Amino acid sequence: MIVDAWIQHPTGRFLRDPMFETLLRWRGMDPSTLPEELPAAFTLGALDAAKIDRALVSAWWGPRGPLLTNDEVAALVRAHPDRLAGVASVDLARPMEAVRELRRCVRELGMVGLRMLPWLWNLPPDDRRYYPLYAECVELGVPFCTQVGHTGPLAPSEPGRPIPYLDHVALDFPELVIVGGHVGYPWTVEMIALATKYPNVYIDTSAYKATRYPPELVSYLRGHGRRKVLFGSNFPMITPSECLAGLDALGLDDEARTLFLGGNATRVFGL
Repeated sequence: MIVDAWIQHPTGRFLRDPMFETLLRWRGMDPSTLPEELPAAFTLGALDAAKIDRALVSAWWGPRGPLLTNDEVAALVRAHPDRLAGVASVDLARPMEAVRELRRCVRELGMVGLRMLPWLWNLPPDDRRYYPLYAECVELGVPFCTQVGHTGPLAPSEPGRPIPYLDHVALDFPELVIVGGHVGYPWTVEMIALATKYPNVYIDTSAYKATRYPPELVSYLRGHGRRKVLFGSNFPMITPSECLAGLDALGLDDEARTLFLGGNATRVFGL
């Protein structure tokens, strides 16, 4: 079983947002040619091409409002419950409203996690505005998912540095399950240190092809980190097929490969 821990189902308004101009240029995509809405088959086809059994599809909420709403994601999941699970996103500027929305997303919409991007808010994850959400994640029993490392969009990278920011969060909330996506580069060693130090801290490999994993991450995957790393793609910015190409060259044994591709995500998100 293969689980993709980080995708978005793109709408035209999502991909046409100016923040993604740099990423789309790298991908050779012209957002002006995209329709306002893309069918579910667009995303499911990308999963099928990579033989992905299930994917965690995320909402997207930033300071200017949602680009992919929780209800849009929930509708997609309801239509394809055997292939997709939803991950919520909320308005960090309004902490109590955010807590109520997270509660609704998990209890009423069936979402299995919360994802917030520190670079999008230019607020590191130990900022006080996140803390009510961490407490609610613990109460609801869902992971907090975030981005670690530098940013592709032209935004400050510092909020994505694992130490000291996520270190503070893991100390303050030992019961909180934290999944740091995008491997943490150029601070991958810091992210590995946190995943080793804290039982509830994990890494996902979204936004990176297997051929571009930092050597330290590959060594961690092969060894004592085999239960701490989840496969992810960050579709549509990169396809799951591209991310999986070259996986055989990593030298993972059968156990490490099975855990990485799906076993860890299944356990962490309760799929």
